Amino acid sequence: MCGVLGLVSHEPVNQMLYDGLQMLQHRGQDAAGIVTAEGNIFHMHKGKGMVREVFRTRNMRDLIGNAGIAHVRYPTAGNAGSSAEAQPFYVSSPFGIVLAHNGNLTNTEELYENVCNKHLRHVNTSSDSEVLLNVFAHELRREVSKKAPYQLTIDNIFNAVSEVHRIVRGAYGVVAMIAGYGMVAFRDPHGIRPLVLGSQTDESGKKSYAVASESVAFNALAYDLERDIQPGEAVFVSFDGSIVSRQCSDKVKLSPCLFEYVYFARPDSVIDGVSIYQARLDMGVSLAEKIKRELPVDDIDVVMPIPDTSRPSAMELAVHLEKPYREGLIKNRYIGRTFIMPGQATRKKSVRQKLSPMETEFNGKSVLLVDDSIVRGTTSREIVEMVRASGARKVYIASAAPEVRYPNVYGIDMPTREELIANGRSAAEISAEIGADGIVFQNLEDLEAVVKALNPKIESFDSSCFNGVYQTGDIDEAYLNRLSTEKSGCGGLKVHPSKMEHSISISDSDDDEE
Repeated sequence: MCGVLGLVSHEPVNQMLYDGLQMLQHRGQDAAGIVTAEGNIFHMHKGKGMVREVFRTRNMRDLIGNAGIAHVRYPTAGNAGSSAEAQPFYVSSPFGIVLAHNGNLTNTEELYENVCNKHLRHVNTSSDSEVLLNVFAHELRREVSKKAPYQLTIDNIFNAVSEVHRIVRGAYGVVAMIAGYGMVAFRDPHGIRPLVLGSQTDESGKKSYAVASESVAFNALAYDLERDIQPGEAVFVSFDGSIVSRQCSDKVKLSPCLFEYVYFARPDSVIDGVSIYQARLDMGVSLAEKIKRELPVDDIDVVMPIPDTSRPSAMELAVHLEKPYREGLIKNRYIGRTFIMPGQATRKKSVRQKLSPMETEFNGKSVLLVDDSIVRGTTSREIVEMVRASGARKVYIASAAPEVRYPNVYGIDMPTREELIANGRSAAEISAEIGADGIVFQNLEDLEAVVKALNPKIESFDSSCFNGVYQTGDIDEAYLNRLSTEKSGCGGLKVHPSKMEHSISISDSDDDEE
């Protein structure tokens, strides 16, 4: 999973881009990058690491201009790549273009062969985002070459985006800048990945615009959330501050990623008209009703969250079960998330570094632990062991998400089916596997209903990791088998002089796990 941010302002944007990236840091901790525009000149700095590690004062001073785009990146687990994989990416033809992308393309190899290889567009990295940039640049070239002299128009830009929507499959939230012209942002026709538009009006009445993966980025910038960018829509903001938008696809359907609401987005964000915090509270209510049917509630002494994402659901769940809510697991915020650790042995060790139990809260009690989701099960198993060692009499687990049975191919770095603990197992078997006394998973229908109730305009969801239904319609058994084979190998996009192989590991924008 990644985070993107773009700004067109009437004042220098380097500090604002930095501050906005800090608010999106949860979407990517492996690499960060900023590009600013000063007239026809781009200034870029990017590298591996957290935002605060990548940028120093000397770097910020060089990022001159009143417009810019920025990116934070999560790599494929175990395949972080070099600093060259950091975004934004740049091409010089037909115009200077920089692009940042959140999501994952599912037909990267086809795009490489039909666009990059066929039209001699060079790709430097293993990122599908760089392929996407070259596809967009190629379509812009086709547009401007239709009529001499080469003069880019808004129609050219929107026509190029329309062609991108026609030939590109997968999930993408994109922000790009075209040297000398302005910033363009667009979202895939299914709206799988989030993208929001914000604005700010200064004392003189001048308006500035921002685009981000999540509305929380606007909080630090004192920008107002205007609206979500719609599936298939493109928004262009010229460097003088004028804005225009257009629907660039005739086949659109709002189907946001359900996992954003469960786990990835910050609770203080609003995505597609839905408050993430409220959605997670409501998940706790529906989960409590299922717990009443499936667990011996009278045997539960206390409800505790597995920090941090599950906390709103756990609090509301405790209220509806009429049970005490306690914080028994304390998170060390200076330890990296377990799912970016390579290998299970390192993952197992990092769980005990990340979470510390308070024995007084567990001793002699029957505990219901609430998690946002259970993916591999490694973290859950370790936590159950820790809680029992701390004196718990019984350990039950409730998951705010349904069983994760399928890999996600739209930008979330989930394991292959073989690694998913729910693959081929019932709830009772999962409970036994992680050593719990009982386990309850949210019903998919209930989860979808909770989110949809907060915005009835949402037509459907990308719930593919739960039900195996992929919105783009191009994911079949052969694709998933190839994913399993390639992820068990070395993974990544491998670029050769005349060939690119797409090993779905999954993209440049990845994230996941308990």
